[in-house]
Amino acid sequence: MSYTKILDRSNVLVAGGAGFIGSHLCDALLEKNNVICIDNFITGQEENIDLLMQNQNFKFIKHDLIEPIDLEALPELEVFKVKYQGLQQIYNLACPTSPKEYHHLPIETLLTNSQGTRNLLDLAVKYKARFLHASSASIYGEPIANQKFKEADWGSIDPVGPRSCYNEGKRFAESLVVNYGNYRSVDFRIARIFNTFGPRMKLQDGRMIPDFIAHALTNQPLTIYGSPEEISTYCYVSDMVDGLLKLMDHSGAGVFNLGSPEAYKMKDIAQMIIDLTGAKVSFEEAEALPYLAKQGVPDITLAKEQLGWFPLTKLEDGLRATINYGNAHEYVLGPKLSA
Repeated sequence: MSYTKILDRSNVLVAGGAGFIGSHLCDALLEKNNVICIDNFITGQEENIDLLMQNQNFKFIKHDLIEPIDLEALPELEVFKVKYQGLQQIYNLACPTSPKEYHHLPIETLLTNSQGTRNLLDLAVKYKARFLHASSASIYGEPIANQKFKEADWGSIDPVGPRSCYNEGKRFAESLVVNYGNYRSVDFRIARIFNTFGPRMKLQDGRMIPDFIAHALTNQPLTIYGSPEEISTYCYVSDMVDGLLKLMDHSGAGVFNLGSPEAYKMKDIAQMIIDLTGAKVSFEEAEALPYLAKQGVPDITLAKEQLGWFPLTKLEDGLRATINYGNAHEYVLGPKLSA
């Protein structure tokens, strides 16, 4: 069957749309598109899409993408004429990303990156939809001699280590996407996403900035696992969403680093959050956790030259917005920290 756009708005599917980045992406896409958000809430949060549910151009489907899905059989999607118009774009952001979840959801992480990605690619084949896969800087492994990561770097990964379910899952997913592109004519793009932060991040999920904020807001010492001198980069979520949109609209297939090229020491981030929250605490050092890895810095030359994209939000402004979100959502701190 040939699918032809018959509505004024394109049909866009966002897998993992109730997650941190996914929900912000849905916000942006709704300005011009019909958005089909698929999530099983294994790590996404209903709260992230509550307001979107009131929009007639937004439909939520609770589904585990490890299982195939027949969009045309879903009565709630009849208004989008999927049976006749199909899909124009697919964004794949479905994957647990918190370091703490590597221990709790290893099989789910692997299957989402493998079978889940395959099911979405099969939809792309069926509807001839443009496909954007959200990969990760983790596919590079740890940096060597503080060199910036370029898209041509192969990386060095422990295939059986504590992070293997995520790192190897992402690497396999990239290979799957590229081969569907080469052999099944999927029009694909791959975004290698570096550290991203902002409102709707789960506090206490094992990532540095939300953990720092959760502790600062409850006047508890901020714990730096590993050396305070270690560096990383931090891209604000609105900039990341802008990068994903520009990448989807890009005329050619390929792999692109998306992230901030500015590196900061962990101790400087901790102190900035302490200062912005006014917390009467300090930071303390602890032994590095086994599932944490040294962070790399992206070379974003390709994104600048071909997409016209680079981050615009100042770190301090992004941290302030994220702290304000934490203040307004005290319940996300959990009983141990908010008590």
